[in-house]
Amino acid sequence: MISRQTIDAIFSAARVEEVIGDFVSLKRSGSNLKGLSPFTDEKTPSFMVSPAKQIWKDFSSGKGGNAVTFLMEHEQFSYPEALRWLAKRYGIEIQEDGEQTDEQKEEMKLRESLYIITEFAKKYFEEQLHETEEGKNIGLAYFKERGFNQSTIEKFELGYSPAKRTAFTEAAEKKGYGKSLLEASGLSIYREGETTGYDRFRERVIFPIHSFSGRPLGFGGRILRNDVKAAKYLNSPESEIYHKSKILYGIFQSKQAILKQNECLLVEGYMDVISLHQAGIENVVASSGTALTVDQIRLIKRLTPNVTILYDGDAAGINASFRGIDLILEQELNVKVLLFPNGEDPDSFAQKHSSEEIEEYIKENSTDFIRFKANVLLEDAKDDPVKKAELVRDIINSISLIPNIVQRELYVQEASKLLEVREEVLFKELAQSLQRRRKEFVDRKKAETETRPMEVVKTEKIEINPREVVEADLIRLIMQYGDLVVDLSDAEGNAYQTTVIEEIINQFDVNDLDFQNELYKNILEDVKLGFEAEELRTGDFFVKMFDAQKTEIASEAMFEKYSLSPNWKDKLNIFIKPKENNISKEIFDVILRFKTFYLDDEIKKCSEFLKDEELSGDARQDQIEKVMTLTRTRSQIFSKLNRVL
Repeated sequence: MISRQTIDAIFSAARVEEVIGDFVSLKRSGSNLKGLSPFTDEKTPSFMVSPAKQIWKDFSSGKGGNAVTFLMEHEQFSYPEALRWLAKRYGIEIQEDGEQTDEQKEEMKLRESLYIITEFAKKYFEEQLHETEEGKNIGLAYFKERGFNQSTIEKFELGYSPAKRTAFTEAAEKKGYGKSLLEASGLSIYREGETTGYDRFRERVIFPIHSFSGRPLGFGGRILRNDVKAAKYLNSPESEIYHKSKILYGIFQSKQAILKQNECLLVEGYMDVISLHQAGIENVVASSGTALTVDQIRLIKRLTPNVTILYDGDAAGINASFRGIDLILEQELNVKVLLFPNGEDPDSFAQKHSSEEIEEYIKENSTDFIRFKANVLLEDAKDDPVKKAELVRDIINSISLIPNIVQRELYVQEASKLLEVREEVLFKELAQSLQRRRKEFVDRKKAETETRPMEVVKTEKIEINPREVVEADLIRLIMQYGDLVVDLSDAEGNAYQTTVIEEIINQFDVNDLDFQNELYKNILEDVKLGFEAEELRTGDFFVKMFDAQKTEIASEAMFEKYSLSPNWKDKLNIFIKPKENNISKEIFDVILRFKTFYLDDEIKKCSEFLKDEELSGDARQDQIEKVMTLTRTRSQIFSKLNRVL
């Protein structure tokens, strides 16, 4: 197991804004950073990062925590995997305490097996390319012929799979990888009745496909011979770690450039991405020949709202791309399109031009989707009024997909000028298109309802438990201000100083109080254990725990979603007292509110006791006096809280 010292070193070195910045586009928002949630499909940023407190909070999904918990949520890492990822990123040597149990080893093996064998395969293919005569003469020679230098080849971890039918499978089996794992990874194929498998990617140059965080998920392979009937390109089959509809080739190598330039160039193939990178254009990814999907678009949306699609001018491919443009519009991204000259594609164009020339060409020749679509379809429609009417409906249908009303209106205005059709006509067509879309949605939902058996839906009234709210306030005070020294006074008016944690522990012990919420009880026990060891355990302690629930509660309590603008002081000369100045009053109020629930419970018990008809006169009188005393105490508390009963 990873040692405590190593874990402490990882938490000390890791910067939450740097780690999350690898996955989410963040912008400054006061003292915090803000971005779109990577966990929900939101349109207004509600994902917040606090560099000062080293925590994050996703207000759309409710998730929160530190750098480790982000990796666990986003990359589906286990706790040790997330720590190892951070250790590698920050150059920290892992030290381990003791041996893992057999059960722990098996669990890790099952969880990591596909990643491990894919990593093994990637290294194997790289070694074959660089260290064998066959790899050098065929694979490396091909990449050099395509103009790729050594730095580019290493950057994309390109490789080669030998011509021998079972070369990789035999190498993997010698390393102890079994048939079931080789089959599950898609690297080897076993026919029924055969004990030895054969290589899926034999005699091909290899393109590893990486996850957002850089882990190899699968491979693409290109065959170099022309005298065989095999497919030119071959991809890994779907597996537990590789889903081609959810990944973009080059996203790992390109994400920082996309963030920096706030634009993503979208191409079709591996070669396009690699050639543009070598030419100095690094904000580029590929759909790898598959039809663009919503999941792929959302990957881009994490990094930038601006997409430019690069086409090679093939008419059939351009017409097929219209569906992809519509999907991008639905996700509220800004779409531009670029056509390369006849006979050129991103790969060939990048090979012939410098980065400055490519950037200039993209800047001068990119056009918005309406102009692009109109130009393509007008060429086909020519002077045919029927075809031109279809063109108008097609473009308006695309505009109707845009959720933003203002953008829709601006695009209609542009379409009116371009197509020489009055705006009012286009707005009427837009209204009809939106109506058709709504009707299709309603009909689809109706059909889904009709196919399901009828069920009675009970509307449950959502009730807020006031005690739960007060308990949450106490936990927030512990997390956010637990070590803060406050000035308080006792029942006789004697002033004294103490910390927030000491006051809460003392009040709970003296008055025999306790939380109803089991998780809060557990947190308080941790706080008491720390206090006994002369340690004040605040949110900084809990946010680093290997306990997702406690970490989330700590980050929730510690996070300040809004920060005070410096303009109040600098421009308006208005000075706002910091929150810490009011903590003495707040802790006094919250503890008093908490005590009222105990008084309510005791009053209720006495009232129930008085219902007993066999209760003697003296006992009844005692209970009545007790109720009166409790009620007076309750009134006094509410008086101190300035509340009306």
